[in-house]
Amino acid sequence: MPAISTNDLKNGITLQLDNGLFTVVDFQHVKPGKGGAFVRTKLRKLDDGSVQDKTFRAGEKFRPVRTEARRMQYLYDSGEAVVFMDSSDYSQLEIPPQLAGDAMRWMIPNSEVEVLFVDERPAGVQVPSAVEMAVTDTQPGVKGDTASGGGTKPATLESGVRVDVPLFVNQGDRVRVDTRSGEYVSRA
Repeated sequence: MPAISTNDLKNGITLQLDNGLFTVVDFQHVKPGKGGAFVRTKLRKLDDGSVQDKTFRAGEKFRPVRTEARRMQYLYDSGEAVVFMDSSDYSQLEIPPQLAGDAMRWMIPNSEVEVLFVDERPAGVQVPSAVEMAVTDTQPGVKGDTASGGGTKPATLESGVRVDVPLFVNQGDRVRVDTRSGEYVSRA
């Protein structure tokens, strides 16, 4: 398998380093005024779900790992494991919560997700870049606040996650939220 360099890095790509398998969570190419360029990365270790910061020289090469994403349905969280069902053969798969990671805060039961497999082992969960959810709790907007167009208020969504929404959003409204930043995008 051909090696990939730091120039080919993308979020979600899986790499093999000396101390295990890692998925790129975030990366940034840096070109300082003096010295050579480098790449600052945030990597999630597939074994235990821990996130580590690593810096690499520009052009450094890595061995990529063959990964596969399977579409599955999120069933429930038992506390000890997150349970998914393969829609094609109805088999169930249990993943430790730390492996599922931060993605599960955006999921409600029966929603579709991509489960990432590395060497036929579940390695993580990928959610869509934006999700639509109902607002279950927020303060009502005060008359006159909506006309000003500015300002936000906290709201709790049906998965339990809290986000800031504009003042005109009320309890029961459906909103679209960016899962990468946790920011309100629009009404659904």
